[in-house]
Amino acid sequence: MHSPSTPTPHDAVFRHILSQPETARDFLAIHLPEKLRALCDLSSLRLESGSFVEEDLRLSYADLLWSVKTTSGEGYIYVLIEHQSSPDRHMAFRLMRYAIAAMQRHLDRGHRELPLVIPLLFYHGRISPYPWSLRWLDGFQVPEQAESLYTGPFPLIDITCLPDESIMQHRRIAMLELLQKHVRQRDMLELHEQLVRLLALGYTGNAQLKTLLNYLLKAGHTADPAAFLQALADRTKDHQHKETLMNIAQYLREEGMAQGLNQGLSQGRAEGRAEGIEQEALRIAKVMLEKGLPPETVSQLTGLAPEIVEQARH
Repeated sequence: MHSPSTPTPHDAVFRHILSQPETARDFLAIHLPEKLRALCDLSSLRLESGSFVEEDLRLSYADLLWSVKTTSGEGYIYVLIEHQSSPDRHMAFRLMRYAIAAMQRHLDRGHRELPLVIPLLFYHGRISPYPWSLRWLDGFQVPEQAESLYTGPFPLIDITCLPDESIMQHRRIAMLELLQKHVRQRDMLELHEQLVRLLALGYTGNAQLKTLLNYLLKAGHTADPAAFLQALADRTKDHQHKETLMNIAQYLREEGMAQGLNQGLSQGRAEGRAEGIEQEALRIAKVMLEKGLPPETVSQLTGLAPEIVEQARH
């Protein structure tokens, strides 16, 4: 019995013989389809190190990867030998996965473009001829749908190119899309009217609003965050939304709190009283939490680590 790390006789003989460049050239010259052979300069064949087969399948498969110059640049020929007597129904998908793994390794080496990787299956099982399609799209229930999806461009949602008025029609996802479209380029105060309209539609729950506000505090920018939030609160009719917005605006406006933290930090650096600074920040954090501010927002405003804020809640 062979352990996963012990090569089988099939594996050993395959690797020994096909690792020799002259033998590999003969093998590929004979077995590569003519159109693919015409793409490859077999004189440039070079054996690459490493295997792409999963550890638990090493007894069923062995593989070799050769790099080769092609008419479109550097490429690879990937040969998988199937030892198991029962052919793998999804062998084409397995070959696709291993070919993509070889492409990824190529990119990891600093190349900018994907290489051509030609997969080959060498089969010597008991069932003859090989019973399964090696067109990986045939593994889907409706291959025509898969072919349409995987041989064309993938769907793209480029939020940077969508007009704001189109985004405004996107119901529950509209506010997130609008904020992420403009978070890097615009002062959030400029979006005031649009955000008021979205809140009035009733698609944004209070928990979602808190999450979005926390995102704004971390990633957005505005000259006066408190004024921005207060403007939203003044125009919002939903009681929960209004309370959430006003609470955060109130704390952002309390200059004494911010000044106290800044003075405490400066004094702490000068006198080494870090413990006193943290205690003051904790006191402020507890007040914020009691007023219903989200822990993420409290952490952002006080500078306390999220785990410390979480402890302050209990």
